[in-house]
Amino acid sequence: MSWQNALLKAFMRWRVRPVSQNTEDVEKVRTVARRYALKPKPPKGWRVRDLLLPPMRGEWIEPDTTRAADPTGGRVVLFLHGGGYYFHSPETYRSLTFPLARDSKSRVFALDYRLAPEYPFPAAIDDAVACYRRLMMDGVSARKVIVAGDSAGGGLALATLLTLRDRGDPMPGGAVLFSPWTDLAATGATFEINNGKDPMFWGLAIGKAARHYLGAMAATHPLASPLYADLKGLPPLFVQASTIEVLLDDSLRLVEKARRDGVDVLFKAWPGLPHVWHLFNPFLPEARAAIREAGAFIMSRLA
Repeated sequence: MSWQNALLKAFMRWRVRPVSQNTEDVEKVRTVARRYALKPKPPKGWRVRDLLLPPMRGEWIEPDTTRAADPTGGRVVLFLHGGGYYFHSPETYRSLTFPLARDSKSRVFALDYRLAPEYPFPAAIDDAVACYRRLMMDGVSARKVIVAGDSAGGGLALATLLTLRDRGDPMPGGAVLFSPWTDLAATGATFEINNGKDPMFWGLAIGKAARHYLGAMAATHPLASPLYADLKGLPPLFVQASTIEVLLDDSLRLVEKARRDGVDVLFKAWPGLPHVWHLFNPFLPEARAAIREAGAFIMSRLA
């Protein structure tokens, strides 16, 4: 374990985990998320281009082709950010999306989907599906697309794939899931086993936070909690999670179920790291290594 990881976890236990207990105060959580978001510059040779109108509301991280040749070969990552479906934005996720674009040599579109509780389930899914379909209308090949997301965005990525499958849309080349939230009913054993070990969340906070997105919907609805869905027919999945996060079981059970359903899954559990440690890429060596692995998977799938 790096010294940077030890320092990061100490900070999170002190400043972040106490805030996560008070999930009822939506605006406070949003304010803290913006306050502590890292603000990196785009990688050399890349730029950010904002789009403001649905279904393509968000930002492109793409090569600056006025300065260099386009290295992407048509590859596109549709990225769905985490934040419990009720906070965070593409802007607060640049510390993850910037290196993901660089390491996968892909254009990344970070979708600014509608947030709960103002827009509960299934608004986020509707936005993600509409965005994917617009990419197809704009001439992007489904075989050149990866749908990616972390935490709630990982669950949303799966719900998007399930919706596309059931509606007969062309399926993307795969999905990348960082510490995905797949069970909004919060039934995993690691909610207790890792309670206190996880530097970001207390286990009890997860089920409470889910109500913002669920509204009146049952937590076991398969599009709200893809762990309860039939996963047959999904493209290959790349999954990473930490051994000490309370959401670990959301990944472990998803991987087991996906494999039973005939889905190709590449999974790695990283020891002793915070939930979605990838966000701390600018100074955390384990984040840089994990994103490089994801980038290699994306390039292999979209070759």
